[in-house]
Amino acid sequence: MLFNSFTFAIFLPIVFFIYWAIPHKWRWIVLFVSSYYFYMSWNVKYVVLILFTTFISYACALGLERAEEQRKKKILIVSAMVASLGCLFFFKYFNFASESVANILNLFTLQVHPVTLNLLLPVGISFYTFQTLGYVIDVYRGEVKAEKNFGKYATFIAFFPQLVAGPIERTKNLMPQILGEHKFDYKKAVAGLRLMAWGFFKKIVIADTLAVSVDTVYDSLGVYKGFPLLVASVLFSIQIYCDFAGYSDIAIGTARLFGIELMKNFDSPYFSTSISEFWNRWHISLSSWLKDYIYIPLGGNRVSKGRNAFNLMATFLISGLWHGANWTYVVWGGIHGFAQVIEKFLFKVKKKDKNQKPGGIKWWISVFVTFLFATFAWVFFRAETIGDAFYVLGNMFQGITNPARYVSQITTYLGIDKLTLVGMVISIGLLTVFDYCSLTKDVLGKLKEKKKAVRWIVYVIFILFLIFNVPATSGQEFIYFQF
Repeated sequence: MLFNSFTFAIFLPIVFFIYWAIPHKWRWIVLFVSSYYFYMSWNVKYVVLILFTTFISYACALGLERAEEQRKKKILIVSAMVASLGCLFFFKYFNFASESVANILNLFTLQVHPVTLNLLLPVGISFYTFQTLGYVIDVYRGEVKAEKNFGKYATFIAFFPQLVAGPIERTKNLMPQILGEHKFDYKKAVAGLRLMAWGFFKKIVIADTLAVSVDTVYDSLGVYKGFPLLVASVLFSIQIYCDFAGYSDIAIGTARLFGIELMKNFDSPYFSTSISEFWNRWHISLSSWLKDYIYIPLGGNRVSKGRNAFNLMATFLISGLWHGANWTYVVWGGIHGFAQVIEKFLFKVKKKDKNQKPGGIKWWISVFVTFLFATFAWVFFRAETIGDAFYVLGNMFQGITNPARYVSQITTYLGIDKLTLVGMVISIGLLTVFDYCSLTKDVLGKLKEKKKAVRWIVYVIFILFLIFNVPATSGQEFIYFQF
């Protein structure tokens, strides 16, 4: 069931009214049933997989809390990790590993045919696997208590707003909210609806519109050279942000309707002045998860420079592999890891307060350079193969010595008409202004301070703009569903 579907538009109000109509002690059951219905709407068979992963982590966590011997605790934590990561590997990485091994052996003239399985990737498996692992590790560390009620724990893992694409929630934040008693808060619900509307704008108006141009070029790379490759790459950078951040906004807004506050997942990432700051603002739930459960356990920055560089590279290579079973994702992660190593040890870039005030020529130049770097790295993320990525990077500036010809007929090349192009420019401009203002203020929060008449005028104009700019391709799946 997609957020941007008619089915969800019916599903959400029904769950919302039932949730608030019944006593508190039964509300978690409503969330449990609705979450599993939401997940089974994709593929009923794979509910067995999420139940298996949930049960293993639940049982191991209970065992960890009862175990007194450190040896037994280690056996339990390893068992939980092997079971969860084993499922993830089998469904997501088995074919990739088999083909990679076969290709390596073929280089040494050992002719081996890879063993591949015709498996459908369970939606959201990477996200709920990390959430279950985080829970078990937290119990192992003694940071949280193991949940005794399996149903309530299963609700925490399968909570439908963030089940298939995050945010990857922490036990300490989400579990108490699911179990706690909530009173309906009208202002919080309205704030959730506002955030959902902004998320739909990002997804439907911007991401789905840009997808037409990006797919037109990237699905037929051999046809294109020069400016279309550059523009498509820049547009993909914006598309993936609006697609994923749009999902996160809808998820966070939906959770607020039930009195639950999910963690912020994006914070104007393209206004970062360095790659390290970019990762403080981009997919925050994943970057913080990797930091707490991989980077710091490896030693973090409390080690020698060489080991610290290794820790950074290892963390980002894992991040790349987490995103997909393809060497393009590994290269993408490696690029970001290498950039952080260079920033930290060569340019001495220090992590900055993400709430710092923007401004100044130096700040704008840093933002522009960081955006360009992130955009060129995204080429590896979007390309089907490493060869395709190098084709894009090697040909995007072809003909730039003749600027007029370089930019000519761009709307034809990108598969869009001029009216769509105008709407695209206006939408991206609105997004840019919104994100820039969000660096120093809560833009949507400020709206609630306006007079009722002003608010409703803004709402009506926004809804009309959204309706008239819905592309014919709306209703597409979110990009991160494939991860």
